[in-house]
This record gives sequence, structure tokens and C-alpha cells, in this order.
Amino acid sequence: MPITVKELAELCGARIEGGDADRIIHSAADISSAQAGQVTQLTNSKYAAHLQQSAASACLIAEGFADQKVPETLALLVCKDPELAFIEAVKRLHPERTYAPEIAPQSVLASDVALGEAVYIGPYAVIGEQTRIGEHSAILAGAYIGRNVKIGKHCRIHPYAVIYDDVEIGDHVTIHSGAIIGADGFGYKFRNGAHVKVPQIGNVRIEDNVEIGANTCIDRGALGSTVIGTGSKIDNLVQIGHNNKVGRHVIMCGQTGVSGSCTIDDYAILAGSAGVADHVTIGKGAVVLARSGVAGDIPAGAQYFGSPAKDKKTAYKEQLAIQKLPELIKKVKQLEEKLQTLEKES
Repeated sequence: MPITVKELAELCGARIEGGDADRIIHSAADISSAQAGQVTQLTNSKYAAHLQQSAASACLIAEGFADQKVPETLALLVCKDPELAFIEAVKRLHPERTYAPEIAPQSVLASDVALGEAVYIGPYAVIGEQTRIGEHSAILAGAYIGRNVKIGKHCRIHPYAVIYDDVEIGDHVTIHSGAIIGADGFGYKFRNGAHVKVPQIGNVRIEDNVEIGANTCIDRGALGSTVIGTGSKIDNLVQIGHNNKVGRHVIMCGQTGVSGSCTIDDYAILAGSAGVADHVTIGKGAVVLARSGVAGDIPAGAQYFGSPAKDKKTAYKEQLAIQKLPELIKKVKQLEEKLQTLEKES
């Protein structure tokens, strides 16, 4: 949706310096590739050189960065938070696709499905008995929704996502393609030379404003609920085991795996490929760095790294010490040789 530089500045609460306020902006781009008719952003001084020769028509920039040598055709949009302003600009220039209310004739709905106002059901979507879907939600092509599922308002379930029976989903939740919500948890008891499956009769409860990435799996509780708290964001290819309690505004990056019955407290961050053993508590605001293996509890606010994960400072010191091992081994051998020589001489 094209807008003028002046309209963009008003949208972002920015002050215009230079450029042409009436220039039309039709799209957004990164600072290294932006062209005429596009808006970009500068939030890091190491990219300032790109701005000096940029062909962009507008750039969102913080007050402290505003004193830059830029082409006469480039309008600087000076604002308090250029990153947040750029997000607003992108949303305006590249609006998310919307779906008009419709139930596609190729979809399959049980007779007692309850739909709110302005709901979209795409082709070949399947929705089971006693399921309720809130107003302005969209169930896209090929998605499967089981029985007795509750989906709130303004949700979007992308193609080929699978939501098992009894799952509860709040408002403004996005579930991307290939995600599987509510499959059986991985629970077995070894008896008489065989693995005996523990029945998984709980459910998954997803609270408001959660986004779940493609091909992520969240298992149902064995007895109670697996819970994903309000505002949490889960990347692609994440595995969350049964009975986990994920708090509010948690970030879980790609290929993270969390075993069963863990507690991930509010605002915690699990970076890429982190692994968490069962019955572990990760405290509020704690950070588990990439490729770390967590075997025990992590206190609130701590940063842990390594496998097994340890406090970041300790883990980094150990890594530096390991790098020095070859030289240390060489010195030990030299000392052993000298000691052997001295023993022979004596």
C-alpha cells in the first residue's frame, strides 16, 4: 500500500530531515539494497557507510544517528525507536494477507462445529466434532482440527498444521504449516523385556498472542496440560515434550528440544539447538545459549552455555583452557624429558 514520505513519518511519529516529503514509498528494504521508492532503517553505526551512498528515498534513524552525510534525495525519518517504527512501516507497506469470511465447499466440518463471525475455512480443511472457532479466525487449506478443540479470536492456522483433540488455543495465535499440536507424549515403562506405553490423556493449552513455527511439535500432557504462556514465540523445528509449563513471553529458537515435565519461566530464552533434560526448571529471564545441554535447574537471570550447561563465564573459561591444552601437553612432555635426563645424570 504506497504512501508518501510525509504519511510514513506521521505513522512512525518521526521528524523529516531532507529529501522529498511528497515522494511515494511503495516498499521496504534492507540498508544495503534499498532503491528509489523504498524505506530502510539505520540502527547500527557499522552500516552507516551504506547510507552515505544509498538510493533509498527514506531511512528511519535514531536521534543519535541523525547526523549523517546522505544523498539529497534521501529523507531521514528521525524517531525514538527506528526498529519498532520500521516494523510499523513494513506492516503498512506489506500488509498481511486477509481472508474474507467463507467456508470452502471442499472443507469437511462436523455437524456440531461452532463458528464465530467472519471465520474463513479453506479447501480440504477438516474440523472435528464439538470444536469451536472464534471470530475472524482463519483455518487454511488442508489443516486438520480434531474434536473438542477450542480456537479463539483472530487466530490463523496455516496449511497442513495438525491440532489433536481437546487442544485449547487463545486469541491472536498463529500456528504455521506442518506444526503438530497435541500428539501423544513420549512415555513408556520397561517391564518384562518390553516398553509399555503410558496413556497420554491430557491436552495442550496455548494462551494468547503465541506464534508457533513450522514443523514444531508440542505434545499433550500425560494427565494434565502442556501449557504455552501468553506472548511466547516458538521457532520452527522445536520439540516440546509432555507436561511442560512454558511461561509468558518465552523465546524458543529452532531445533530446541525440551523433555517432559519442565518449567520454562517467563521471559526465558532458549537459543538454537538447546536441549533440556526432563524435570528441569529454567528461571525467569534466564538464557540458554546455542547448542547447550541443560541437565539441571538454571536460576533466574542466569546465562548458561555448554554441554553440560554451566554458567557462561565458567564455561567460557573452560573453553579457553581446552584451547591451551595442546601447548600445555607439549610443555609437560618437555619437563618429563628434562626430569628423565636429570635422573640419569644423578
